[in-house]
Amino acid sequence: MKQKVLFLCTGNSIRSQMAEAIVNARLGESWEAVSAGTNPAGYVHPKALIALSEIGIQHTGRSKPVDEFRGVDFDLVVTLCDSAAEECPVWLGKGKRVHHSFPDPARTGDMNDFRLVCADIEREMLKLLSQNN
Repeated sequence: MKQKVLFLCTGNSIRSQMAEAIVNARLGESWEAVSAGTNPAGYVHPKALIALSEIGIQHTGRSKPVDEFRGVDFDLVVTLCDSAAEECPVWLGKGKRVHHSFPDPARTGDMNDFRLVCADIEREMLKLLSQNN
């Protein structure tokens, strides 16, 4: 049976989308990943999709509010930005919570920053989930 992980950030347009896509592509046999935002942007950033495609992942996610997952039991909830960690809903309390902040590449808009964050998320989240498997 697959374990379930929720990746949570503010906009659910870059970091949490990357984490969801990477985990489903790389660890899909043992983990089911979803993502959401505390204040969803309503779109997935095009540069996030480019960074994922450059590592062989075609992602077709959508920006979702965290309330969409009310009542879902997660084995792990990972907040990926400080704001989401502070705003993480209390009702997400059944699974283990982990906070691992990554910088927001949209602040610079530089494609290399998107690539760096994508690589950092891949390395850190695959390590985290392999330790919690």
